[in-house]
Amino acid sequence: MRLAVIADIHGNLLALQAVLADIARRGADVTIDLGDCVSGPLWPAETFELLQRLALPTVRGNHDRALAEPAATLGASDAYAVSQLSDEGVRALATLPQIVTPLPGVLACHGTPIYDSVYLLDRVADGVLALAPAADIDRLLGPTSEPLILCAHSHQQRVVQIGARLVVNPGSVGCPAYVDDGASPGSSLIVIPGSVGCPAASIETTPAHVSETGTPHARYALLDDVGGTWSVRLMAIPYDWNRAAERALQNSRPDWAYALRTGRAR
Repeated sequence: MRLAVIADIHGNLLALQAVLADIARRGADVTIDLGDCVSGPLWPAETFELLQRLALPTVRGNHDRALAEPAATLGASDAYAVSQLSDEGVRALATLPQIVTPLPGVLACHGTPIYDSVYLLDRVADGVLALAPAADIDRLLGPTSEPLILCAHSHQQRVVQIGARLVVNPGSVGCPAYVDDGASPGSSLIVIPGSVGCPAASIETTPAHVSETGTPHARYALLDDVGGTWSVRLMAIPYDWNRAAERALQNSRPDWAYALRTGRAR
């Protein structure tokens, strides 16, 4: 059994096409989408149409959910996506399931199994994302018992073992770096963990931080079941990121253009 896992496309049609072509060359039995499909200043409508045709098992990302919120509360990336989608498209994304179990023993979510805006494997340290302590990850997983857990949201490729559970973040297909100022709509949250089974004592907005990969490549993961144990390959695929950056500039987003060309937030 081979799984391909994609996430955080953010409307980057060119990156998605390159990743899908790579998956087709390598082969996969199931491709799973972990959400945040279209938000961004690139090609939200075209990306949505392609994903609709593919009909992949897909979970709702925090930005997918945000598209249906009042226009006055939307950040620039979400607002642009809404302006390009039909009402039916917005509803389709906003009502995606929070978790998906595409195969026995596999659970897919965007942030954590409970919160789509919470980093599962990452924490903010000195203004950047770093690997979270194992105990914090364990508490955020709560009673989740599936041997393989797929998460996204931070755009950071990670493979982490927590007890008997393997947790994989495939990274971002279409957005290699971003700045989270800790105050804008859609900002990520931090959970102050309580006990297992009641994993959140309180929730706060994260401090300002950046997420950076350091290269402009489109990222995803390939997982192979090898005798009941998952082997994981974290992929970084070239595509025409200069064209994507030009699209961002056409839509008055130099911040996105810089990130798309460099994999750095600033």
